[in-house]
Amino acid sequence: MLTPMSAANPPTRPRRFAALRNPDARPYLFGAALAMMADNIEHVITYWVLWERFHSPALSGFQVISHWVPFLLFSVWFGGLADRFDCRRVIQFAQTLFMLVSAGWGVLFLTGTLEVWSACLLLVLHGVAGALWGPAEQLMLHDFVGDEDLPSAVRLNATFRSLGVLFGPVIGSALLLGLGPTWGIFANIAFYLPLTLFLFRTKFTGHQRDTTPRRRMGVLGAVRTLREVSTNRTLVSMIILGGLGSFFVGASLQSSMPIFAQDLGAGAAGTAYGILLFANGAGGVIGGILMEATGRIPATVGAAVISTFVYGLSTLFFAVSPSYPLSVALLVIGGVANLASMSIGQTVVQLLAPPGERGRVIGVYNMSANGLRFGSGVTVGLLGAAIGIHWSLSLSAAALCVGTALAAWSARSSAPRPVGS
Repeated sequence: MLTPMSAANPPTRPRRFAALRNPDARPYLFGAALAMMADNIEHVITYWVLWERFHSPALSGFQVISHWVPFLLFSVWFGGLADRFDCRRVIQFAQTLFMLVSAGWGVLFLTGTLEVWSACLLLVLHGVAGALWGPAEQLMLHDFVGDEDLPSAVRLNATFRSLGVLFGPVIGSALLLGLGPTWGIFANIAFYLPLTLFLFRTKFTGHQRDTTPRRRMGVLGAVRTLREVSTNRTLVSMIILGGLGSFFVGASLQSSMPIFAQDLGAGAAGTAYGILLFANGAGGVIGGILMEATGRIPATVGAAVISTFVYGLSTLFFAVSPSYPLSVALLVIGGVANLASMSIGQTVVQLLAPPGERGRVIGVYNMSANGLRFGSGVTVGLLGAAIGIHWSLSLSAAALCVGTALAAWSARSSAPRPVGS
């Protein structure tokens, strides 16, 4: 039975940048940022080549599906692997798979043998590598810093990943222009190496602080984990919050940004588009730094609810904004709120999960918070084709706000009441 732990109420004034002060966590954070940057570099190079070669909108859609559906299908099982095995080796396997995929692209580019089926295979393997990495990473962060500094570790990891997302397209474009797609994708392999090599040096395995016996993981184990999670309404609320933002907005902002740049009419479409994308990514970085510097937003259910609601509201206002400067500001606010929501939700889920089940429970959260991102292609993309992107994003953001309010009510109604009330 999953029950809230006393550790689920972390101190309201944690040490600022605590995870960066930790000599074990610090190199991991930098290595993860480089690996995330490599992930995005690969997207820039391969998506450009695929469009140039095939001009297939269907393949462009598959690029999104292949990236997120593995999270939906395999996150719980990969969480079970993280629970049972040395997380260093799990992450190294994921990083090796990333590198093999980049090398595979390079060989296909070099030999001129790229076909749709081989591109789809590599896209799926890339998505599987990302899903495998997630639960093991969260267990490593907890092992590095423990319960007290876990909010800082999760926040800073999300911030460093946002840096990778922010600068990956810049470096990817430079490699594409400077080295060309073939040698650029081969060079990308080097960005995965620092994290992979560091994991040979650290003594932490993801389980050093916990000796709880682990259960074997299979289909029945995954079903049992889902059933047990469903008995804890606070956990359910956090998982629902992550899924709401993923399903209703998710990856749709990036894909629809060219339309908003054009409609806002702020000078050159390319420049307007670039600034909007940068504002969205910068918000995550700014949010993480502000949260660490001030320590004013605790890892609580209430904070996660408020952050998710602000994310939905800022997205709604962005969808209807007629002003380019206002739109940029709303994207920054939305980026701050989204990072706060995801990092707080991830922290609360970790602290509520029993030690022997932590990886599986994180897998359930990742299944919702990442796996449902493909749904935004329906709620915003396909609906936008029918009624216009401004209307579809507005309705999706409004649905996110309503869903967040319902999740908050559910979490509040499940809170224990004082005796005699």
